[in-house]
Amino acid sequence: MPLNDNEKSIIRRFLGREPTQAEWLVFEAEWSEHCSYKSSRRFLKLLPSKAPHVIRGPGLDAPLIRVGNLVVSFKIESHNHPSAVDPYNGAATGVGGIVRDILTTGLRPIVLMDNLHFGLFNNPHSQWLMRNVVRGISDYGNRIGVPVVAGEAWFDESFTTNPIVLVTCVGVGRLEDAILGEASPGDLVLVIGNDVGRDGMLGSSFASKVLDRDRDEIGAVQVGNPLLEKLLIDVVIELRSRRLIKAIKDVGGGGLATALSELADQFGLGIEIHLDRIRTREAMTPEEILVSESQERLVIVVSRDALNEVEDVLRRYGVGYDIVGTLTDNDGFTAYYGNDKIIDLPIKFITHAPETNYDAKEPQYLSKLRIMPELPETPLDKALTKILSSPNIASKEPIFSLYDYEVGVRTVIKPGRAGAAVLRFLDINGGDGKLGIAVKADANPRHSLLDPFIGAANSLAKAYRNVVAVSAEPLAAVDSINVGNPEKPDRYWYFVNSVLGLSWMARELGVPIVGGKVSFYNEDVNGNVIKPVVAVAVLGQVNDVDKVVDGGLIGGGSIIIIGNTSAEMGGSEYLYAVHGIVRGIPPRPRPRDEVKNSRTILKLVQEGLVNASMDVGVGGLLTTLSKMALINGVGFNIDLSRVPTDECGIDPTVLAFSETNARYIVEVRNEDIDKATSILTNLGVLFSVIGSSGGDYVIVRWGDHKLMTLKLDDLKAAYNSLWGAS
Repeated sequence: MPLNDNEKSIIRRFLGREPTQAEWLVFEAEWSEHCSYKSSRRFLKLLPSKAPHVIRGPGLDAPLIRVGNLVVSFKIESHNHPSAVDPYNGAATGVGGIVRDILTTGLRPIVLMDNLHFGLFNNPHSQWLMRNVVRGISDYGNRIGVPVVAGEAWFDESFTTNPIVLVTCVGVGRLEDAILGEASPGDLVLVIGNDVGRDGMLGSSFASKVLDRDRDEIGAVQVGNPLLEKLLIDVVIELRSRRLIKAIKDVGGGGLATALSELADQFGLGIEIHLDRIRTREAMTPEEILVSESQERLVIVVSRDALNEVEDVLRRYGVGYDIVGTLTDNDGFTAYYGNDKIIDLPIKFITHAPETNYDAKEPQYLSKLRIMPELPETPLDKALTKILSSPNIASKEPIFSLYDYEVGVRTVIKPGRAGAAVLRFLDINGGDGKLGIAVKADANPRHSLLDPFIGAANSLAKAYRNVVAVSAEPLAAVDSINVGNPEKPDRYWYFVNSVLGLSWMARELGVPIVGGKVSFYNEDVNGNVIKPVVAVAVLGQVNDVDKVVDGGLIGGGSIIIIGNTSAEMGGSEYLYAVHGIVRGIPPRPRPRDEVKNSRTILKLVQEGLVNASMDVGVGGLLTTLSKMALINGVGFNIDLSRVPTDECGIDPTVLAFSETNARYIVEVRNEDIDKATSILTNLGVLFSVIGSSGGDYVIVRWGDHKLMTLKLDDLKAAYNSLWGAS
């Protein structure tokens, strides 16, 4: 979004003169919402970010977390507006950008995840967006050799013209591999990678305004080159291994205007650059060079003594580079084009945009949405098959089968078999072959629409449970908050309360938020705004990857539910898929139960007592158990009357589909059931043995009364019906 009149006035008063055209563009880029966080940073400070294992938290391109004797970096990024206009390139360059963010730490990117939100599944425009977004992520990830190992796809009419495209990347290495960043006056500044073109011109400004589909914004979308990105990964890893790089900065939103000013600000230094030294693919003005967001570029800082070695490595890999300037001992950003000085600005003024002070007000329509209507009765079997065939629940295999999720042989659990991905560190020096990580990102736009505080808290809790269910200890989280126009009080209210909910839950769980992204203006000029998406990715430590469990029932075992079930149907998949409504109050967060029950799961797995494990989430108990059954084709027989509940006279349908938090389902071998229940009793958790696994049928009872009997083949047909297969 162009600078407003007040911001222009502030700039003129501070400088005491009229800025040059290049200077105006620096401010437009760096003071954009996308780069400056001017409407969000005062609230983001509320998020807890410190812990003994956090080496570096928010503030730079990516955080650093100690995992055992290794270091991990992970980050989530959005590429929403570009994907709405050009879904293939928008999604592909989103992958490239997040990979380079991780690369700035000096660690090798090893895996990707995606969280995708589109319009209704049968909408032609939504189908076009989905096909091309998935193809863009697949092509880019496969070609750079970084597998996409997990993800989510969500469908809702509010995302028809405003898709939400989120990508998470994880990198790993030794502590001595990490580039913590250092610089001194006189150090050289190089731009390495791609030539500069006119793709992605002021993309940061484009991302900081509402979408207008009547305007041609294609020039604001970058075009990716994954083969060059692969070379960048390899060349950075070698330069880092030889200790030739002092600092790295990705050239992302705002182009060189933001990358160079933020780099200098990081070290409290100034910078002097020469834009005429930069390679271009076509004739370009210095202003265009400054704000182009052409992809596959990094800014690196090297000492003068190391320059010859750095050049030798870059030439050997065939990676282009430009020596564009030096860091200085003043606080200025000075830029020349030939002999003309076109920028002369104080760094601190550039990088500290004035904060906004928008009002926040709860939308008037929410009070009506929170009232639950009377609902007609629906037979349990019909409700279950409707939910399993719902686009938000149904199999996503046609999506993840396009991803080369096993490249690098680090993937321990394949997509579709568990809530979280598990990766091993076999090829990292310092790893023992058993150490690994689990990672998963979750969001629930319906919960966030009905109550953003609860919705954000529940997103963190869901991702937390996902990594626990595969036997990982949660260590840290990153978030992506995607809402509408912050200038509208009822849109901004969603952002403010999302941060408050996330902050509260993070403190309660003891999980630091070490990074994130805020994306505003996710609406179009007609006022069509998305349901809020608060995606939270949680990273967990796996001490022995040989002991992890997935969600597939084995058979011949007992099924245990851990946690209490309440009548919490607000915003549920049952209401949406069966009755076509989004109403009620979302399930209340239960942080104490989350912590207590997670410790129980980790203890049971540590003792070798668990065959299968999955947390109860969207769709409730019966949906979760059905998905566990379909993984290995193993049926079950359960008694819903045994499910622990704090409510008298609760309806069986509510027990089956309530989305109460802090619950897990585990399968335990029959010979181990006494030991497992003894541990559960001693730990003081609420649990019940509700049935057994095995056979080709799904049977649900209430005591001696049979509520439902379905063949597994019928469940499978419903689960795969979205894609026309069974």
